Formats: sequence, C-alpha cells, structure tokens
Amino acid sequence: MSGAETGFHPGDRAVLGRPGIAALLQGLREDGYRLIGPTLRGGAIVYDEIQGAEELPAGWTEQQEAGRYRLARRADEALFGYAVGPRSLKHLLFVPRLRLVQLRRRGGSISRTDEAEAPPRLAVLGARACDLAAIDVQDRVFVDGPHPDPDYVARRRGLFVIAVQCGQAGGTCFCVSMRTGPRAERGFDLALTELLDGGHRFFVEVGSDAGASLLARAGASSAGEDDARAAFEVSRRTATQMGRKLETDGIKELFYRNLEHPRWDDVAERCLGCTNCTLACPTCFCSTIEDATDLPADEGRDLGRDAASAGPSVHMGRDSASAGPSVHMGRDSASAGPSVHMGRDSASAGPSGETAERFRRWDSCFSLDHSYLHGGSVRASLRARYRQWLTHKLATWIDQFGTSGCVGCGRCITWCPVGIDITEEAAAIRAGDGAVAAGKG
Repeated sequence: MSGAETGFHPGDRAVLGRPGIAALLQGLREDGYRLIGPTLRGGAIVYDEIQGAEELPAGWTEQQEAGRYRLARRADEALFGYAVGPRSLKHLLFVPRLRLVQLRRRGGSISRTDEAEAPPRLAVLGARACDLAAIDVQDRVFVDGPHPDPDYVARRRGLFVIAVQCGQAGGTCFCVSMRTGPRAERGFDLALTELLDGGHRFFVEVGSDAGASLLARAGASSAGEDDARAAFEVSRRTATQMGRKLETDGIKELFYRNLEHPRWDDVAERCLGCTNCTLACPTCFCSTIEDATDLPADEGRDLGRDAASAGPSVHMGRDSASAGPSVHMGRDSASAGPSVHMGRDSASAGPSGETAERFRRWDSCFSLDHSYLHGGSVRASLRARYRQWLTHKLATWIDQFGTSGCVGCGRCITWCPVGIDITEEAAAIRAGDGAVAAGKG
C-alpha cells in the first residue's frame, strides 16, 4: 500500500506506544524481511539478527572511552538507551567475505558459476545518524562510482531502515563535529525518538511510503506539538554531550602539508597494527582477493607461496584483526567482528582437487600485504600505514568522494586496544602545524 492509502505520508509525524515496536517488527517479518536490531551479544550491544522486540537491550547502556567499553544497567527500561556498539551496518551491505566465482571440474570439462545468490531482504532497527551517514559515504563508493558493485547495490536496494535518534552520546562520539548527527535527517523509512517522561513512547518521523504503510499497520496515531518538542529537545540535549571534538576547518590542507610531521613517529610507537580501527570503522572499504582450492595440502606443497596449500584459511600475522571485540555477526558475515577470520568455509565438498573459488574479503591498509607490489610493500612501516589511513580518512577522501571518510562515531577510538584517539592525533598535528620529523627536512 502507498502512503495515500494508509493515512500517513513521508514527512508526517506520529506517536507509537512501546508495544508498537513489537508490532513494527511483526509487520516486517510478515513482509518477508529478516530483522536486524540491537541486542546483547558477547558483552556488547551489537546489530545482529533478532526475532522480536524481546531481544532488544531494554534497560542497558554502555560506557565508552579510548580502548574501553563496558555494559551498565540503566535506571529505566529504555530500549535504545546507548550510543553505538562495536559493529556498524557495514557488514550488512559490504559483506566481509563474498564469493566472486567458482570453477568446478567434472570429467574433461570445467564449469563456471559466478551468479550470486539473491541477498536476503533485511530490515534494520536502531540505525543511528552516524551509521546512516556512513552508508551514504559507502554509496558514493559502491553505487555512485563508475563501476557499481552489484552485490552491494542488490543488498542496498532491499534494505528497510528504522533509525533511532540518539538520546545520549557516548564518551568517544564526535558526530556534531562531522555534521553527521546526532539527529538523522534522511536515509530512513522511519525514524524513532524514544521518549520516557510522561509515559514510554516513541515519536516517529516518516521517511518513505513503505515506512508510512508499516506505521499505519502498527497502530500509530498523529503526533502533537508537545511530543514533537520533546523529541527535538532529546536531540538538542544529546548534541551537547559529545565526548570528543574534532576541528575540521581546513583539515584537508592541514594533512597535506604535514606528511612529515613528527607525530607520525609518535603514534607509530603506540600502534599495534591490529587493524581494529579499520574493521570497526563504518566507512573503510579496503578489500583483497583470495583464491582457494580444495587441492590437498600434500599435493600443493611444492607450488610456492601462491598455491592454496593451506586451503582458504589465510592468517595475516600481527597485522590481522586478532585483537579486539569478538562479536558474532550472523550468517551473512565472517565469524567475529570487527575481527574477521575466514576459516575453511568454501563450497568445496572435500579435498578432491575438483573445485577452485575466488573470494573478495575485507582487508586493511594497516596490513603489510595490502600495499604489496612487485618487490615489496610500499608502506612497510607502521608510521607509513597509520599516516595513510588517517590522511585518507580526513583529507584525500574529500578529493575522491566529496566528503570526509569519518562520520564521528568514535568506534576507532573505543576499540583501539591501546586507546589511540583520532581526534587527539589530529589536534596534535594541528598544534604543531608545519613541524618536520628529524631527518625528513
């Protein structure tokens, strides 16, 4: 049904009682969506597949600082009384591991399969403004570029989004600095603001005809001015609670003229190269290609480093995402997040040497092999790799895509094992603008 048939239209405002959340989810299930929402998993609040409203983190919040994340109980039963967890929505659209092609040998012939399975229709509850801004950034990469990614496009086309306007900021949030929050203005089918004073209810903003239809089926009523004022006051108050701040005036030029700043040496002494920041980041999109075969290891031992003698399991050493928040991401992803382990999960049916596959999987500019060209890695030092990441995120991304690559969610700060803070590093470079490391002048 269109909005005209339901009584609600894009741009309308409504009020929904707490039981209405269950009604929204039930309606989405009836429409054939798999539900993704915030829930408690592995000591964190994460986006994961849920069956209903009973799995939402009622009465829970979290405490975040550099290198620190802790769950805590609230004094109320708010369903969305937290900021952001370790996982963004990135893994739902830009999946951690994607099979690109499969070759099978049968007798004397080889068959090729490169048709991807139709992605599931996903409905996300609880998307925050920074996460929607990150999707907009990735759309510029995977949808609006000269070569759209068909898998991303298909997943994006089928995504239904119920955003939640943040009611509190986290200790590492700085979305106000990046102009990406805390209030989502677009990119959603419905947007909820949780109101606790005067009865537990939700102020709802309608963003699409599909959202209008679902809202009418959930039993919502039109919102009054009092509820609208209360909802906008929630957003105003949250904007004053940012745990971090990043000065963005002239930031692109700042980084371009400080490529030899001594701060790069300083941060390199602290950085572990673990890749947690890039895997937790909702906009980073580095990937690599992995070829796999079911050839038995003993038959491939003489083929050298390019052979798939160990199967499709790839270990990247200390540059891999071995540390950090291990949180199960559901069947569409690799096993842990942001840590991504590939494992022996190819479609082969045993070590017969009859199947070869090519996968695209997440990588990181912090891994040594990511910049490997003939003769070695272009960025062999942690200094070079951290500089590449931060300069790309805050400067060259603007030239490439017309926007910063940072949305101010703070995940890279919270989930850095040694607590490196992107806002602190940028401020240090600004404070010493023009300084040159010894031996670099």
